[in-house]
Amino acid sequence: MGAGQGVTRRRFLLGMLSALGGAVLAGLRRIIGRAAPDGPADVVPRIYLPVIVRNYPPPEASRVVHVHDPDATSWNFSTGWYGDYVNQSVVDRMVEEGLKTLTGTGSVQDAWRKLLPNYQPGQKIAIKVNFNNTTSCDDRDGQIDALIEPVNALIGSMVNVGIQEEDIWVFEASRRMPSRFYGRRRYTAARYIDYYQYGEGCADAEATFDHVDESLRVSFAHPALSDRWLSDVLFQATYLINMPIMKYHGIHPVTLGFKNHFGCLDNIIRQGDDSLHWYIAPSDGRYRPDYSPLVDIYINPNIAGKTVLIVGDGLFGSKAGTTQPPSPWNTFGGAPNSLFFSRDPVAVDCVMADFIRIEREGAGMEGAYDYLFCAQEAGLGTCEGSRDDPGGDPWQTPYGSGYSGIEYVRVEL
Repeated sequence: MGAGQGVTRRRFLLGMLSALGGAVLAGLRRIIGRAAPDGPADVVPRIYLPVIVRNYPPPEASRVVHVHDPDATSWNFSTGWYGDYVNQSVVDRMVEEGLKTLTGTGSVQDAWRKLLPNYQPGQKIAIKVNFNNTTSCDDRDGQIDALIEPVNALIGSMVNVGIQEEDIWVFEASRRMPSRFYGRRRYTAARYIDYYQYGEGCADAEATFDHVDESLRVSFAHPALSDRWLSDVLFQATYLINMPIMKYHGIHPVTLGFKNHFGCLDNIIRQGDDSLHWYIAPSDGRYRPDYSPLVDIYINPNIAGKTVLIVGDGLFGSKAGTTQPPSPWNTFGGAPNSLFFSRDPVAVDCVMADFIRIEREGAGMEGAYDYLFCAQEAGLGTCEGSRDDPGGDPWQTPYGSGYSGIEYVRVEL
């Protein structure tokens, strides 16, 4: 099918469905809000490609489970590398409790039956990790990147209930996996896939961009942005698990689940106006609060149609910036020691953004929730509050009372 008439027709149909089903939730009063401008727009209207959820029924509620265990890490924020101070057995327990609470089941086996009811041996389950700050196999800096312990725990929980280890792929399509991650993997039959530089990678296989299917093409509604392609991994996998890190960014105020999929693209920065960064940076004149390329990426059927779970890594997080090392959080009294579980990509990003906003007392957070309301309007999930008054309060007690649209559940271990 050509890129012209067929795509336009599909976008029109989904626009009608979104108009019938969308609703903007009334929210609690929050700092840092901005309304979309009125009047003529210089961006084409937001009409999205269909979100085809093939692998699981829609969640009954926009539930976000926050599992906290103060024993998960023990770093003093001074000497050594933070990744050497993570307790694998504690993280294993956090993942098990998160999966059970998210699915409302009494066992990990039942949790995965609910998350992957149609799984058959041979179907691939891709886990997208985040290595934004890694350029070499021997990466030794202290900048925040993915930790192996949540990945080990997640794979272990699947293998223990009968999912074939070789069916699990851990990937980062735009960066390399350093040896201090890949070398500490607990399950070696799972495949680790990363970016190849000068013909070599750091893991088991290369994340290719051979355009093996037209569905991997990402077209943007903004006229200045040309098409990009997703890695072939996403087409070859049947299911997708997103594992972002809870981070403040700087260009875009937060880098969470939606932005983690920048790492699935063949290209982000191009000449002139054709650079994705301009359209996620509230400080840039090309930015609009009613448009986000992050949503154009997520609605691709290889992402929206395959994502069965989001696990946010808040063991350390970064409250200072995406290229910064972890530092103590005032609100947590040290490391956050947290993992976040959800099936709603909007809700879980909203909750993690709330923690960052409250920790930073709103500093640098202008426009942080704009993309989430764009995603909500596209039918991808629930963001707490409104554009003028975004977010919720995860610290309000009893826990959960700081939200009305999102079901926020705190689990203390």
